[in-house]
Amino acid sequence: MYNFGRLISSFAFSMTFIIFFFCLLFPVHGRWHNHAKKHKQHSHHHDHFTISQPPSPSPSSEPAGSPPEDNGGPSSSSINSTSIFDVRHFGAIGDGTADDTAAFKMAWDTACQRNDDDNNDDYGVILVPYGFSFMIQSTIFTGPCKNGVVFQVDGTLMAPDGPDAWPKGYSAHQWLVFYRVYNMSLQGNGLIDGRGQKWWDLPCKPHKGKTMTGPCDSPIAIRFFMSSELRVEGVRIKDSPQFHFRFDNCKDVYIDSLHITSPALSPNTDGIHIENTNGVQIFNSIVANGDDCVSIGSGSFNVEIRNITCGPGHGISIGSLGNHNSRACVSNITVRDSIIKVSDNGVRIKTWQGGFGTVRGVSFNNINMDNVRNPIIIDQFYCLNKGCLNQTSAVVVSDISYIDIKGTYDIRSPPMHFGCSDSMPCMNLTLANIELFPSRGDILLDPFCWNAYGNLQTLTIPPISCLLETSSRSFLESEKDYC
Repeated sequence: MYNFGRLISSFAFSMTFIIFFFCLLFPVHGRWHNHAKKHKQHSHHHDHFTISQPPSPSPSSEPAGSPPEDNGGPSSSSINSTSIFDVRHFGAIGDGTADDTAAFKMAWDTACQRNDDDNNDDYGVILVPYGFSFMIQSTIFTGPCKNGVVFQVDGTLMAPDGPDAWPKGYSAHQWLVFYRVYNMSLQGNGLIDGRGQKWWDLPCKPHKGKTMTGPCDSPIAIRFFMSSELRVEGVRIKDSPQFHFRFDNCKDVYIDSLHITSPALSPNTDGIHIENTNGVQIFNSIVANGDDCVSIGSGSFNVEIRNITCGPGHGISIGSLGNHNSRACVSNITVRDSIIKVSDNGVRIKTWQGGFGTVRGVSFNNINMDNVRNPIIIDQFYCLNKGCLNQTSAVVVSDISYIDIKGTYDIRSPPMHFGCSDSMPCMNLTLANIELFPSRGDILLDPFCWNAYGNLQTLTIPPISCLLETSSRSFLESEKDYC
């Protein structure tokens, strides 16, 4: 029995040694990577990435942004750590003063060019962490990238403070540009600060009674150019020197839950401008600024705008179109379920004389007006000064519907204004369930019509009797070749 016991003990010791040696040769990996992949979303509309606060202390300045919230997407613990590119790890300081441009460029290039052979659906996350303010110069982030990229803004991005701080030789037309990117998301709970006040105060700016003299270039805050499969969601942006967002030659753009603000007198600070762009959805956002909340330029089609709170500002506009005798084509635009308040315009179509092309297939539906000047307006005599000459050519406006437009209007202007070209009348205007009352007093102002053809599906308040009933479509047929 004694020898048998020693044999058992010797066997157990040998097995223990073998197991220990095996572990040294083949380290055991945890299930973390599998857990991450289990949460991947195999769709180009990926979820938010919620990033935990950085372990290092933030600067003594006021923390920027808001703490990241749980938005239902994977947390940082469920994302492969090799996919997160914190800009601080590339040398960014984040004190609001240091120039962090090079660090952002390096983080972008690393995330953009990483080659993930194991998982081509993975997104590289460029993290702008909560509690830090990063000042960066005018920069172009260039694609295409090998995989999708998420630009996660949880802290603050800051532009240089005005024209004097703008480096000589840098473009004064734009601040942050995303060029030729595909499958990218700009998102987060942080703030993008354009620091536009000193730009607005240039002598050439028209507000505050200043004369139009001197150089007047001002940068667009965020510009996407020749890009597709874009998602912009959740971020706050304020005080852009010019447009806050601009999309040029893009397709498949999804915008949700933005908060855009600038003073009511800040010049040319459109919230979102799109040009030669299609497949656009703009949802659930708040815009208060000094110009159009959303402006739709030439070459844009298949655009849906829903649940927008707009104002103060200049309303939601198509145009201006046809400037300098140019061709303009806009079609299939829907604006619905929105609020426009304390604005110079409500829903507007504006074209210059002398242009050509068409605006057609536009629907304005279920929009509430609160003390709005020009709640419904078509202006085919748009002009920024008194020196515009009458011209015979014009962009044709047709197939426009206004359904369930209700609320109050500023009595300085009529509640409906259809000012159409002498040579190219507006055609197929449809109105139903229009109820617009003066914000002060009891007198209903008469709508204004000039060369406008359409039909009333219901009675309107105020009554509109100036629409013409029929029109030859020969004008529209002659414009078909242009668009």
